[in-house]
Amino acid sequence: MSTKYKFHDQDKLYFVSFSVVYWIELFIRNEYKQVLLDSWRHCQKHKGLEIYGWCIMTSHVHMIIGSNSNKLEDILRDMKKHTAAILRSTIENNPIESRKE
Repeated sequence: MSTKYKFHDQDKLYFVSFSVVYWIELFIRNEYKQVLLDSWRHCQKHKGLEIYGWCIMTSHVHMIIGSNSNKLEDILRDMKKHTAAILRSTIENNPIESRKE
């Protein structure tokens, strides 16, 4: 993983942002926002993610996060990987979605 996802002090809170490839306005549909929220809840319950604030924009996300139990870089890596896979599947199986490529 690149150094921009390294958290040097696991006891601190961090502001993180991540965006959709090509800044596509993906999160205009509620079902895609729900995938993101479900993924966050899973990470809170099972991986020790602590979320102190968040903002879902149409093409990117901002979060203030921390963890007292697991490494933040591991949590963030797993969360992004899982969320991307679920979003991709949801988009491909959405009959009204025009942006399938």
